[in-house]
Amino acid sequence: MNLMIMGKEAQLASEILAVTDTELKNKTLLHAAELLTEEQDGIIAANAVDVKRAEDKGVSPAMVDRLRLNPARIEGMADGLRQVAGLNDPVGEILESFERPNGLKIDKVRVPFGVIGIIYESRPNVTADAFGLCFKTGNAVILRGGSDAITSNTKIAEVLQRAVKECGLPENSIQLITDTSRETVNEFMKLNRFVDVLIPRGGAGLIQSVLENSRIPVIETGTGNCHIFVDETADQEKALAIIKNAKTQRMGVCNACESLVIHEKIAAEFLPKLYKMLDECKITMRADEAARAVVPAMEDATEEDFAKEYLGSLISIKTVSSVDEAIRHINTYHTKHSDAIITNDDANAEKFLKQVDSACVYVNASTRFTDGEQFGFGAEIGISTQKLHARGPMGLRELTSYKYLIRGNGQVRG
Repeated sequence: MNLMIMGKEAQLASEILAVTDTELKNKTLLHAAELLTEEQDGIIAANAVDVKRAEDKGVSPAMVDRLRLNPARIEGMADGLRQVAGLNDPVGEILESFERPNGLKIDKVRVPFGVIGIIYESRPNVTADAFGLCFKTGNAVILRGGSDAITSNTKIAEVLQRAVKECGLPENSIQLITDTSRETVNEFMKLNRFVDVLIPRGGAGLIQSVLENSRIPVIETGTGNCHIFVDETADQEKALAIIKNAKTQRMGVCNACESLVIHEKIAAEFLPKLYKMLDECKITMRADEAARAVVPAMEDATEEDFAKEYLGSLISIKTVSSVDEAIRHINTYHTKHSDAIITNDDANAEKFLKQVDSACVYVNASTRFTDGEQFGFGAEIGISTQKLHARGPMGLRELTSYKYLIRGNGQVRG
């Protein structure tokens, strides 16, 4: 596989996409959605190969769930493309206009990055999501998925390439690296001559490897050690419902709750109810000494547990004496993804919102809402946990840059 050729072809495609009108981009996205639905049997058959391979290797059920496709999930991929087609096109948006005293007229205009590279693991729906968002914003995309989903990703990419080609645009607007070797991904990360930005989506190991080895500018999409703090004034039934949703609705995702922080004043009353609920959901609880004094059946938590993204049926529990201690604990151990407070105290809510240093901070709501679709952005490219350029769910606007257009009438600088 010649990555230099892929890079050149992506760059050429990006030059055409940058000036493609919104109507044609939307038409292509809708056609791609239609083809995904039409080809679902072939996609599911390809996915079955990946799922069986994972099960034979003893991959955890939560991780197999991330990998698995079914008609509903394929329809969700198609719906994601339809939603992106229905969103406003940010390309060409004038962000600012002003005129200088010398008569120069300056517009600050939103433009595509050019070529976006995405390295991701497990979830084959990312292939369609990434294509849709990059294509709508006039970017060509080179995808490198994990070996565990290579059969699924290859089939999905073929369908998307066909849709683009049938609409009269370069099929190399989307390309998939099918060689999943470490050597190839390392070579890909050095392709800064052709790739303008690189976005990793996956576990901590993948993200750290990209940050350490890439010559291409990286937008970091972080892991999710997400916390929920149950304040002493919390509605406890509401807290239980939110925790159950945040932890158990889908455990193998980055916005699932992994860590609980409980105010010590309600520990004796709340922790037995919490234990009963989570135990019924087959969640193993690892707790500090104060929590285990209330519920001895909980396992002993280590400091490593408080910093862990489990992506499975484990959760850590820490007791604290105040909202300030909760904030310190969260800011020490979280991954700056999503954290929530359950409270009826407005002052504590505002303090938590202002002082917890995460991309998304919630009051009385599940962390599972950290999602591009839930925010109304359409399908997302990932959740950025960094602070430069983009933070939180990355939708269309986050996949653009800007340039200045200056119009003069013969001005020269003295």
